[in-house]
Amino acid sequence: MSDSNRIAVTASLLGDPARANMLAALMDGRALTAKELAYAAHVTPQTASGHLGKLADGGLLAAEKQGRHRYYRLASPLIGQMLEGVMAVAGPESPRSTAWRGGEALRTARTCYDHLAGRLGVALADALSARGHVTLGTDGGEVTEQGARFLDGFGASPAPGRRVFCRPCLDWSERRPHLAGRVGAALACRCFALGWIARQRDTRAVAITTAGRQGFQQTFGFAIGD
Repeated sequence: MSDSNRIAVTASLLGDPARANMLAALMDGRALTAKELAYAAHVTPQTASGHLGKLADGGLLAAEKQGRHRYYRLASPLIGQMLEGVMAVAGPESPRSTAWRGGEALRTARTCYDHLAGRLGVALADALSARGHVTLGTDGGEVTEQGARFLDGFGASPAPGRRVFCRPCLDWSERRPHLAGRVGAALACRCFALGWIARQRDTRAVAITTAGRQGFQQTFGFAIGD
């Protein structure tokens, strides 16, 4: 299949509103059942089954069976990056919109697959860049020696693996990069572990706790509300 045909096939999978809602529901990195995804897509379970089959066949979803249930998740972090990029190109929602993007809470702080996005994610990227801990280019990034020491002291040393180590991810709401890759994932994991942020039910938005507001101010030098 040619590159242009592959683009067209992938675009057709994203072009259906129900499938788009399913993919958006999985952008926090968690796995959901077909029933949960049917609810997110506002379709019947029978219709959802057909959509999920197409997304899996297209390489966008991975499925895993546990007991009586089959769970679906994004096939890779690259899929989350693609979706965030599409949302950035599509532009921000109108202030009065009630679409799945989630409004102001989602703009303030959210997960983008397994890293942090929104104003919080961009503020973290800005703080680390300003302090010389990371350097970000158009297509990639790296952690400096000083940055590696900082991350180690903060308890967010990236786990080893074959995945991209550090890269910018264009934030759809802020139109500026937040941190992705193993570095972004490690930072998000540490912030959850410290209780600085907390997941919210049925949304990718995360709440910034009182401890988080204090921690981000003291550790990274910025203040952001929840």
